[in-house]
Amino acid sequence: MINSKSKIEWTESTWNPITGCTKVSSGCQFCYAERMAKRLQAMGKPTYQEGFQVAVHEETFEYPLLLKKPRTIFVNSMSDLFHESVTDEVILQLFSVMARASWHTFQVLTKRAERLSQMNSLIDWPNNVWAGVSVENNDYLFRIDLLRATNAKIKFLSIEPLLGPIPHLDLTNIDWVIVGGESGPKSRRMDEDWVFQIRDLCISQNVPFFFKQWGGTNKKKNGRMLAGRTWDEMPINSIH
Repeated sequence: MINSKSKIEWTESTWNPITGCTKVSSGCQFCYAERMAKRLQAMGKPTYQEGFQVAVHEETFEYPLLLKKPRTIFVNSMSDLFHESVTDEVILQLFSVMARASWHTFQVLTKRAERLSQMNSLIDWPNNVWAGVSVENNDYLFRIDLLRATNAKIKFLSIEPLLGPIPHLDLTNIDWVIVGGESGPKSRRMDEDWVFQIRDLCISQNVPFFFKQWGGTNKKKNGRMLAGRTWDEMPINSIH
């Protein structure tokens, strides 16, 4: 359940001790993980026998401890660690594993910032665990405030899919910003001006900026060049 060579541009590996999710906001409408889970279910993969229903895979919890080479690992690329179906006990178990696997860097990304905020005081945040929230447009800026109030050492934003302009993005105490367009069937358009606006805010506020992709129905063809270059900046305090 660890993919050691992830195709996600801003990480190296993925670890999915939980799979499956439910939609909570506009960015979820054409979820890539849901499409992939249904494909894996059709292929007969045991982990996805229930498709995209939330499932906890306890047998995979300690996998990171077996991977001795330091990696940057995106946690639950096929789910959301803070989903309401996941118990506090399971979440804290996984944080314990991440703390013990101190040679790795773990990236935890959620749309459920309220649950993240509620559990913050229960979590002993290890230095090697980054916390991030997804922000699709202005409707979800509240997630940033909830993230900002946590004790995570590195805090980041995944602004993907970017579905509208975010002209007044406050990056106070934010360590990293990822921006990307939606990809796959029925993908919604991303205006380049929205991207430049966020990039310029990152530059002015000295926050590392990572441009993931233009997206669209042909993600590979559209590429990830912005203003004649790629933007692969990472958090300044990154441990690897």
